[in-house]
Amino acid sequence: MNHKTRIMITGIVQGVGFRPFVYHLAHKYNLKGFCLNNSQGVLIEVQGEMIDTFIQEIKTSPPPLSRIEKLTSQTLISNEIFMDFCIRENLSYKGDFTLLSPDISICRDCIKELLDSHDRRYHYPFINCTHCGPRYSIIRDVPYDRSTTTMASFALCRECESEYHDPANRRFHAQPNACSLCGPKVWFVEKGERCAPGSNVINYPAIQKAKKFLREGAIIAIKGLGGFHLSCDATNNDAVKRLRERKRRPHKPFAIMAPDTETVRMFCFVSEEEKTMLEGRIRPIVILRKIIPSLISDTVAPHNKHLGVMLPYTPLHYLLFNPDEIQLTALVMTSGNQSEEPIVVSNDEAIERLSSIADCFLLHDRDIHMRIDDSIIKARVLHTSLSFTSETQKQEYKIQIIRRARGFVPEAIDLGEEVEEILACGAELKNTFCLTKGRKAILSQHIGDLQNYDTLGFFQESLKNLTHSFRVIPRIIAHDLHPDYLSTRCALEHASQMHIPQTSIIPVQHHHAHIVSCMTEHNLNRKVIGVVFDGTGYGPDEHIWGGEFLVADRQGFLRKAHLEYIPMPGGEKAIKEPWRMAVAYLYHIFHDEIFDILPGFLNRLNPKDIDIIIRMIKGNINTPLTSSAGRLFDTVSSLLGIRDSITFEGEAALELEMKADYRHKGETYRYPFTITGGKPLTIDLKPLIRSITEDSVNGVETALISFNFHDTLAELILQVSNIIKEENGVWDVILSGGVFQNELLLNLTTEHLTKGGFTVWCHEKVPSNDGGISLGQAVVAWEKIKTQSKTDF
Repeated sequence: MNHKTRIMITGIVQGVGFRPFVYHLAHKYNLKGFCLNNSQGVLIEVQGEMIDTFIQEIKTSPPPLSRIEKLTSQTLISNEIFMDFCIRENLSYKGDFTLLSPDISICRDCIKELLDSHDRRYHYPFINCTHCGPRYSIIRDVPYDRSTTTMASFALCRECESEYHDPANRRFHAQPNACSLCGPKVWFVEKGERCAPGSNVINYPAIQKAKKFLREGAIIAIKGLGGFHLSCDATNNDAVKRLRERKRRPHKPFAIMAPDTETVRMFCFVSEEEKTMLEGRIRPIVILRKIIPSLISDTVAPHNKHLGVMLPYTPLHYLLFNPDEIQLTALVMTSGNQSEEPIVVSNDEAIERLSSIADCFLLHDRDIHMRIDDSIIKARVLHTSLSFTSETQKQEYKIQIIRRARGFVPEAIDLGEEVEEILACGAELKNTFCLTKGRKAILSQHIGDLQNYDTLGFFQESLKNLTHSFRVIPRIIAHDLHPDYLSTRCALEHASQMHIPQTSIIPVQHHHAHIVSCMTEHNLNRKVIGVVFDGTGYGPDEHIWGGEFLVADRQGFLRKAHLEYIPMPGGEKAIKEPWRMAVAYLYHIFHDEIFDILPGFLNRLNPKDIDIIIRMIKGNINTPLTSSAGRLFDTVSSLLGIRDSITFEGEAALELEMKADYRHKGETYRYPFTITGGKPLTIDLKPLIRSITEDSVNGVETALISFNFHDTLAELILQVSNIIKEENGVWDVILSGGVFQNELLLNLTTEHLTKGGFTVWCHEKVPSNDGGISLGQAVVAWEKIKTQSKTDF
């Protein structure tokens, strides 16, 4: 009898060159057998003498884009004698799943060929290989094969097919492989022309034409990897202003793309860590500090010290920056959509929806199956003043994810244990959903704000795709505690359609989910102090929470302290008009003497409007109570004359942060506040607001007031954490919620807590904003299902 060794490898092992790698390795060690993709991962069967060495090299030197989660091997008795080693056809088994690869930036080898006039793919805008190119955005089904992608309609030419089947070739089993003879094409369309390529200019000449229009100030809708971008010359002030007017986006920062890091350093400071983030395989938008004055138009990111910058990640992008007769320094690359709508993905949809914004279009015919926005990250500096003297002080960095999408999704997060199949539907704003399968949590790409039909359609489209790709049939549904969120209604409708029993439908409090998402990232399974500062979260007392101190584990929580409740005049309207919250705070402190307190603030407003707000508060008319830290930032921003109304979420708080000047650190002082007794503790901010108004009246610089305000909140967090620690013996502090995207507040708070002896945990794999909520919901739901009872605190 003969023997063979069967090896099963799971993880990110499809679409990353794993089978060609195994093929070459088997030949290196003179092994016979086969490998193939199946619904679980990569299956290998081999015979030979050096199998142990073969397995060891798979473990230690896998393809760079792969990630092995598990490798198992077993020796089997077999009548079969393998004569060679080959790659066999894929197999699919019902119910099995494998991890999928995210879309990957173009590799250096492909860039070299793209710009080599002697290469047959010279200037071909869809060049790719086993090591790069589209993955998640084109996959219709698994196992990952050309026939299950949007490349299925493009039959390989003789040369491309030869490469595809040649084990020695870099394009061996590269599913999106193509060339100008057999693959997708790009073409240029002016307004009024036919959407189909027809007689339009195609491929590189089309890109050259687009460059000419961009240089002349045009706005172009460019079809990319996961959807359309709206693009214009980022150095052209008039073009950027026109884009803002047409997109109805007056202030929210635009992302820009530049050809390389050297160019980026012409207008931004770039550390070595940020350089690595810019140039890595993900190619996200990286938040960088501006050099002022800048050659980039001030209207790209008004009232902001930072720019969101990315490098090219597709061959088409590289060709846009190719230094021929037209050289572009930087392009605005903002999501191709109308305000609050999902990113556009099809040519017909682009013509229909974007013609009111774009002057012309750069289209292609490779379909996008899964729309996906660009990810946004920044490098968060870790203060190390406790560990180093000033002479040897070093700076360490961690990634902070603001938006998790292209390049990250659908990479899974390990849960540390096998769980039931769960669907967690996330929050209303910055929505993502989360699915679980085995030990894995799969977060969707950024969906957006679930406040209209189009975004709901995107949610359902993505849910259908990911449940199918990962073979998930949810048996447990988790949702936000808020009964009116569209995500909650989606969850309940899905539960009804799937006939899920009521005991398996788990509502999860918003801020608890924030904390548990961070706990899951760091594999924490003990009680923690969770400090969650954000804009809105529905509380069990039916008030709007958002300035919370919880003692929590994965199953339950107790509210230990919160910012005092303040009325929100007009409800959601107070979010869009921060002056309303400022009036509410002033009236809370000064009552009817409000008109004598801050004339500079009040003179900007209509006295009738102020009177209406006061009457609403007195009569308790549409004035829900909130403890929101987000509304506190809005209040201070308005009181200081920075922002009375907003055009995008967090605008007032962002501009308040931008005003803070680090140079004032030597002369700073903290504002007073009071922690009052009770269960939970209440943090009285009247002394703080009173002091800020006095400073403003006395002419203290806004930069100093802003810094003092941030530093005071950091000290407040330390003091409250100390009280909770003494009572509960908990030294781990989690910082979560959208307010902690504020770099100054996060750094000051981390510094204060660390000096106070606490271990501080922040988000690194999912956003601290509501984009990370769904992960926490899934884990809380699982913990509750396991015990069907609350934790005994």
